[in-house]
Amino acid sequence: MARIALFGANGGIGVHILREALGRGHHVTAVVRDPARLAGEEHERLTVVTGDATDPASAASVAAGHDALVSAIGGGYVDGAAHAALVVAAAKSLTEGLRSLGDAAPALGLFVVGGAGSLRTPDGGRVWDAEGIPELAVQVMRGQGAALDHYRTVTDVTWTYLSPAADIGPGERTGSYRTGRDDLVVDADGVSRISVADYAVALLDEIETPQHTGERFTVAY
Repeated sequence: MARIALFGANGGIGVHILREALGRGHHVTAVVRDPARLAGEEHERLTVVTGDATDPASAASVAAGHDALVSAIGGGYVDGAAHAALVVAAAKSLTEGLRSLGDAAPALGLFVVGGAGSLRTPDGGRVWDAEGIPELAVQVMRGQGAALDHYRTVTDVTWTYLSPAADIGPGERTGSYRTGRDDLVVDADGVSRISVADYAVALLDEIETPQHTGERFTVAY
């Protein structure tokens, strides 16, 4: 079983990744700003620590001794500019921190919970180009896109970036999904959706059997 360090473990997606990883028998170090926010998630294979994904030294300290580092960092949808700044800062910090570890960096690398905004749509545009998207959401999407742009410049740190479907939210864990690369995955009705639980399944599948090292991929039903 893998030893996984998880930044943002108490977030809406992070907590599902945490539970999926523990359910598969992995050991998880949950990295949060306030450990009290993970009360109720006690498990014999769970360790909760404080850390800061925007501090390279903190990232390196957390990652050391683990097989994989997962970033589920997000700033919510209250301040789009702040969210964008956070995910870009975290991207730069996490790669710098892993770089500083050299051969001691997690063998499986960094796995990033990304955004869907930069995915190409069937009409040739991007998800963030669609009409009617609130400006706050566009800012968040653009921030995630900028983080992906950074990762694509990184060649000396192992990373994988997973974009969700256009619609990700509550739903059952089916264990089924389809994958794509840079194009939005849609069903026969043109709908792009994934439950948070199945997104977590896809991320853990990738950690256990890497298929997309050094690239972005996406999942949907």
